[in-house]
Amino acid sequence: MLKVAFASDDRARVNQHFGAATGFVIYTLDGERARLVEVAEFSEEGMDGNEGKLAAKIAALSGCAAVYCQAVGGSAVRQLLAAGIQPLRLDAPEAIDALLGQLRAAIRDGGVAWLDKAIRKQAPDGDAGRFARMAAEDWEE
Repeated sequence: MLKVAFASDDRARVNQHFGAATGFVIYTLDGERARLVEVAEFSEEGMDGNEGKLAAKIAALSGCAAVYCQAVGGSAVRQLLAAGIQPLRLDAPEAIDALLGQLRAAIRDGGVAWLDKAIRKQAPDGDAGRFARMAAEDWEE
């Protein structure tokens, strides 16, 4: 199960800038279902200044593979990537339910680079184990 966060002030749409977000809705999901596991809330802050606000938000997203937001600054992008969290910026507010549906389909079908990488990373034995399992399978050319 992957964990994905959504910057939202209404728990229904991705509608906030990462750094100024007052809330993150966090789901676990796989190819078949999604489940709300946490809502992290923060006091309202301005967009500029206070770089320290990012650390608390990134810490709240620990274990998440990605975070969807309306906008995200360069410093936040660097810090998120260093924490292993893929930032995903949307051009307009989008319903979280619709995004969860797209993510479940992408998990089933593959082909989304960041998502495929997150799934491999989550496997108990990573790529090495996947290749060992493939080599052990009976197959012919």
